Amino acid sequence: MLVESMNAQYSSPMNAQTPIRVGLIGAGKFGSMFLSQVPTMPDVVVTAIADLDPDRARAACRHVGWSDDRIAETEFLSNGEALAQSSELDVVVEATGDPTAAIRHALSAFGAANHVVNVTVEADALVGPLLAARADAAGVVYSLAYGDQPALICELVDWARSCGFGVVAAGKGTKYVPGDHDANPDTVWRHYGMSPNRAVAAGMNPRMFTSFVDGSKSAIEMAAVANATGLIPAPSGLAFPPCGADRLAEMLSPEDEGGCLHHKGQVEVVSSKERNGVDVENNLRWGVYVVVEAPNDYSAACFEEYGLAEEGGRYAAMYKPFHLIGMELGISVIRAARDAKATGCPRAFQADVAAVAKKDLAKGDVLDGEGGFSLWGKLQPAMESLQAGYLPIALSHGVRLKRGLKKDEIVRWDDVTIDENTEPVQLRREMEACDVLIQSDAAQ
Repeated sequence: MLVESMNAQYSSPMNAQTPIRVGLIGAGKFGSMFLSQVPTMPDVVVTAIADLDPDRARAACRHVGWSDDRIAETEFLSNGEALAQSSELDVVVEATGDPTAAIRHALSAFGAANHVVNVTVEADALVGPLLAARADAAGVVYSLAYGDQPALICELVDWARSCGFGVVAAGKGTKYVPGDHDANPDTVWRHYGMSPNRAVAAGMNPRMFTSFVDGSKSAIEMAAVANATGLIPAPSGLAFPPCGADRLAEMLSPEDEGGCLHHKGQVEVVSSKERNGVDVENNLRWGVYVVVEAPNDYSAACFEEYGLAEEGGRYAAMYKPFHLIGMELGISVIRAARDAKATGCPRAFQADVAAVAKKDLAKGDVLDGEGGFSLWGKLQPAMESLQAGYLPIALSHGVRLKRGLKKDEIVRWDDVTIDENTEPVQLRREMEACDVLIQSDAAQ
């Protein structure tokens, strides 16, 4: 009887409810990791999967262990917009990695009163606050994806603020050494210590991995964090200071106190490599962190008592040393459907990602966007980006230069010929014109 009572006490009340109906758009690596967990998630059922190649999506399901019966019960289609518009779903997971497609899918899902968990953080960095406003108007949730680092960072920031701590800095770890900004799809595998043939055999996308190496993905993810938390980047962008987990509170403090921060309340990415390429001890390459400040002397003394800070220290760090990508995505799905809450949601335009020339570029050159040969993405405070007219990297693919640019020069809207009638450009312009979504540094 005791065992039965305990089982009843600890069984989830959600299990007795109708499972959450999920539609997945994009069955790549992130989507596959989510699919691998679905058979053991009692609260979730994936009823439809959209991919440009439905047969590839079926193969992905088999690869992660789905039974033939489960595959047969699932609808596979090639049109993501059609899936997003379905009235037989509760949550749409957007995992295409294509910001233009992701924006269209999110808007379609809102129109069908479906919640959206957006894995395509590029779309969020471009127009996330506007998408969140559209979701609010439709009465649904728009959420960052738990398991990806931005949502995990938002969780740590929320924890800190809920406990009454000041947030000094928050961010993630990555591998960075000087010269990484110059990486391109032809050279990227050298940074990973592997041959191009091995990478191709493993199905690794060179543009995606170039974005990881050259800093663009870090900038995009930190823009999403800034827009969701109100933290602001440094004017010079990400510095990637080498730092182990045991030195976070020391390193990520203001410059006038011996640290590397431009200001308190900053997003920053720490490197797992020293500038000479040697591994940082106890590095945080796969993790996320928050540095907090004690609000009073008593709290600071408690930091010391519990091993979080040295004697007299007012700063302490909390961190998570790993993230499990799509395998943790169910948290976002359940939170949206059951609690009508997001695991990170952009509320104000605090940060932008500007396109920067990787090399000298000539008038008439066609830019190739994130993860390509011509550009990398630099994190900027939103107000500075708007005032300077910087071109978002998400809008830099396939546009032609009106003038030549020097290496490391930031691209501006006026430097390119761009179609103002495309949906992403129109939505970006709409967001830029909306005072409610733009928040200046002075408001912090």
